[in-house]
Amino acid sequence: MNTSAALDTLLSRYSLGVKHLTEPGPDAAQLQQMVATALRAPDHAELVPFRFVVVQGEARTRLADLFAEHAQHKGKGAEGVAIERERALRAPLTVAVLARIDLGHPLVPAHEQWMCVGGAVTNFLNAAHAMGFAGKMLSGDKARAPHIAQAFAEPGETLVGWVALGTPTRTPHGEVRKDAAQALRFW
Repeated sequence: MNTSAALDTLLSRYSLGVKHLTEPGPDAAQLQQMVATALRAPDHAELVPFRFVVVQGEARTRLADLFAEHAQHKGKGAEGVAIERERALRAPLTVAVLARIDLGHPLVPAHEQWMCVGGAVTNFLNAAHAMGFAGKMLSGDKARAPHIAQAFAEPGETLVGWVALGTPTRTPHGEVRKDAAQALRFW
């Protein structure tokens, strides 16, 4: 493995919003690889406290209906409902992220399980980036809306949000890189 190339790939990843994503999104084999990398996240006791649900094809219309229903429930007018519907349809592929946190686990506290979920999402996004795709983790009040969460979550699961994925229409970039000194101390 070329360590320098691998690090360059990781350091070049930025989130990219849905308005900058186009077809194609990852195919089934690529999604399998992305999930395989997610499963490499640190996972005390091998609990696998996460699950991914792919929303593609006609399922995107069902997601758009849920988003539109949520907008109506929040009192948005026709334009606001249309915007929410479009948000669900814009990304070529959307992946719901679910967490299964065992609050009573005798060995693995909840915070370690949540760290695993975050690590899994990070690895998933890094794998997508390494394959030439871009994406962004999205959450917000829609992820907490009971009727939307119930559409994805099994009993005992929490809908964390969605990863929007596709081919970037522009080079992902961000603000000036943060200084590692902000997050690194020696003891």
